[in-house]
Amino acid sequence: MRRALRKKRLAFSRPLISSVLMLAVAGCTMGPDFKHPTPPYDPSSFLDGRASATGRSQPQVAPIQVEWWQSFNDPELNSLEQRAVAQNLDVLTATVRVAEARSNAGVTASAFFPTVSGNVTAADIKPSDKFSLGSSSSSSGSSGSSGDINPLSLYQYGFDATWTVDLWGKVRRQVEAGNAAIQAQEIDRRGTVIQMMAEVARDYLQMRNAQMQLKIAQDNVRTAQNLLNLTQQRANAGLTDQLDVAQEQAQLTTTEATVPTSEQSVAQYINALSLLLGEGPRALAAELDTPEVVPPTPAIVPVGLPSDLLRRRPDVMEAEANLHEATANIGVAVASFFPTFDLLGFFGIQSGATQDLFTTAARTYVLGGMVSVPIFQGGKLVETLHLRKQQQKEAMIAYDKAVLTAFSDVDTALTNYDKEQQRRVLLGRAVLADQKAFALAQQRYTEGIATYIDVLNAQQSVLSSAREYEDSTAAVSTDLVSLYLALGGGWEDAFPTPAMEAEPNASIGQTIKTAITQGNAS
Repeated sequence: MRRALRKKRLAFSRPLISSVLMLAVAGCTMGPDFKHPTPPYDPSSFLDGRASATGRSQPQVAPIQVEWWQSFNDPELNSLEQRAVAQNLDVLTATVRVAEARSNAGVTASAFFPTVSGNVTAADIKPSDKFSLGSSSSSSGSSGSSGDINPLSLYQYGFDATWTVDLWGKVRRQVEAGNAAIQAQEIDRRGTVIQMMAEVARDYLQMRNAQMQLKIAQDNVRTAQNLLNLTQQRANAGLTDQLDVAQEQAQLTTTEATVPTSEQSVAQYINALSLLLGEGPRALAAELDTPEVVPPTPAIVPVGLPSDLLRRRPDVMEAEANLHEATANIGVAVASFFPTFDLLGFFGIQSGATQDLFTTAARTYVLGGMVSVPIFQGGKLVETLHLRKQQQKEAMIAYDKAVLTAFSDVDTALTNYDKEQQRRVLLGRAVLADQKAFALAQQRYTEGIATYIDVLNAQQSVLSSAREYEDSTAAVSTDLVSLYLALGGGWEDAFPTPAMEAEPNASIGQTIKTAITQGNAS
């Protein structure tokens, strides 16, 4: 009889489970499917309407140079960029965030599978003395207890299993959103790498400019000292008075005061580069202390096509990934309106005595299913769906803004690069004119034709124009860096993916070493 009842229950459970499984296989995915957005603006070329000037570095429609920093032909800059990619702490942080996003997506994807847990139960149950398995009316006229009920013992061990069937695609949409979040984090890491590499190049160029400014200051100190000696000699010979000597002494002191300022700038940029490479202050001092000129820009600068920009700019790509995630979350919200189907199961051994736990008769199982239908939740589901739709609209606006920002950045960078080159040409002419004027003023002063004021003014003009020219030279190079940053160039296909698994109390250096050693573990 008992065996026949088990077969009857099993015969009932199998069609239920089979039906739910068939529904799961044929289940649909709720909500809208993601489609790549249409850019709000897409010019045919970055160079439309731009006049081509000769004698300067020229932007050109050609594939962008991936390792753009090599266009400066500076081995030291190349070395710094390579090391920064592997050692920069912001890049390592962004890498860990990618691993976090992947783990989070793995947690979400686990909902595809059943959960199985083992359990062991041992309990003594003492019912109330008023507990009766019979009719409650059988002792209506009596008072007190009909006798104590002995405690019941329950011993059980086995396995519980539950599985929520993804009939409406809720989990699939959650996984889709999780994958979009992973993509957004990967793109964010790429943006971190590009930003960091541009910062390394800028700081390096500014450091070289500070070294050139220091050299100009030191050269002008020597010139002022020579002029002071000449003025003193003329004063001793009675050809001039001590006023000229005092004025030249003041000029020498003023020029000498620019030396510490330039030395301070050099030290600041070296420390900034050390930090970008994940090293301590002045770690690169011995390597970078030898002055070098600001590396020149190349004759041709490839800028690519506008259509390539949207596939290369990290902010545009991340905005699109965020839009994808927001679209998938609408499907999650829609699926929440529909019933959920859970399959339940238990298999184990159950007995009131320990000596019966390993007998065939003690076996027990439960197979069944549960349907949960949302009936009333105070408008939570409706408002959640409305929220997800508004978030998708916000993500779409953010995408449009990212596209327009990208094209605006490129146009501004091209303009700055061109105009600064024009300014540098004019400043170069000014330097030559000021040097010639200073030489003539010294000669005329020596001959007694010109006053000392003429020499002093010419000397100050030479110092000012030389400093401006060097600043412009550095600005041209940094504007090129800004152009490449606007174009989204740098490490198109290769990114470091170290795994940050160092001990919590490990030093920064050991953490970096561990991350680099583990390579592309993530």
